[in-house]
Amino acid sequence: MSLRRYVLRRTLLTLPILLGVSALTFGLVKLLPGTPVDYVLQFQEATPELRASLRAQYHLDEPIWRQYLLWLSDVLRLDFGERVISDRSVSAAIAERLPETLALGSIAFLIALLVGIPTGVVAAVRRGTFLDEGSRVVALAGIATPNFWLGLLLILVFGVHLNVVPVIPPVAPLFAPESLAFLVLPAITLGTASAALFTRLTRSAVTEQLRKEYVRAARAKGLPERTVIVKHVLRNSLISVVTVAAVQVAFLVDGAVVVERVFSWPGLGRLLVRAILQRDFPVVQAVVLLVATAVVVANLLADIVYAWLDPRITY
Repeated sequence: MSLRRYVLRRTLLTLPILLGVSALTFGLVKLLPGTPVDYVLQFQEATPELRASLRAQYHLDEPIWRQYLLWLSDVLRLDFGERVISDRSVSAAIAERLPETLALGSIAFLIALLVGIPTGVVAAVRRGTFLDEGSRVVALAGIATPNFWLGLLLILVFGVHLNVVPVIPPVAPLFAPESLAFLVLPAITLGTASAALFTRLTRSAVTEQLRKEYVRAARAKGLPERTVIVKHVLRNSLISVVTVAAVQVAFLVDGAVVVERVFSWPGLGRLLVRAILQRDFPVVQAVVLLVATAVVVANLLADIVYAWLDPRITY
C-alpha cells in the first residue's frame, strides 16, 4: 500500500474516533450537577416564563440526542456558543488563550526533544560510563518530580534569589522578548518530564539497535562512527520515540493546566480551571473537545511518521 493511500485510510478511520470523542465530551458535561440555566440565574427564583426562555436558549427543552446534534452542527462551524458567565462567545475566549498555550507547549516539546534525544544517544553510545549513569539518575529524577513543585522551585531560585528571569507575566505581545524570557521557566517545568522520558526511551532503542548485525556490517565497511549512529541507528531508533512523542502531547496539555496556574500564564489551562469552578459548561465542553482532538490528531501524525520511517509498516 502506498504511503498516500495509507495516510488517506488512517485519516478516514480517525473520523469515527473524533465523533466518539465529541459524544463522550458532550455526555460527560451533561452529567455534571446543575444546568446552565441554574448558573445564569445564580440558583435564584425566577418566573416560569424566564426559566422556559433560558431553557430554550440553551436547547434544554429538546431531547438529549437532538441537543447533541445541534451542538455538533455548531461545533463543526467552530461555533461553541456563548459563555454562561458573560455574553462573550466561547470561540473568542479560546482564540484569545490558544496562542499562549500553543507557545508554551511548543517550546516545552522542543526542549524535551533537543535535550532528551541527544542525551539518550550519548548514554547509549557511552553505556556503562559516568555519563550513562549520570543521565539515568537525572532522568529518573525528572520523571518523578511533580510539575508544580519544580515550577515553584525554579521561581524561588531563578526568579527570586538570582533574579535572572521575570516571575510575573509581562503585559506585552506573545512573541515580544520579555514574553519569551518569561516563558523560559514554565517551558522547562513543563518539558522536564518529557525530556527525561525521551532520554530513557532513546537510550534503550539505540542500545538495542547497536547490537544488530547491520551495525557491525556498517562498521566493517569502514563507515565513520558518526555516520553509523546518525544515518542508520538513529533513524531505526526513532520509530518507538515517535510513538511516545505523540502520547507526550497529551501529557503536555494536561501538565499545562498545572503549570499555567503556577506561573499565572493566561492560557487554555487557566481558562479551563476557571470555567470548571464557575460551571461555565460551554467553555468546558469546547476546551475538553479541543484537547481530545489534538491528542487524536497527534496520534494520527505519529502513525504517518511511523510509516514514513519504516516503509514495511502497513495498515
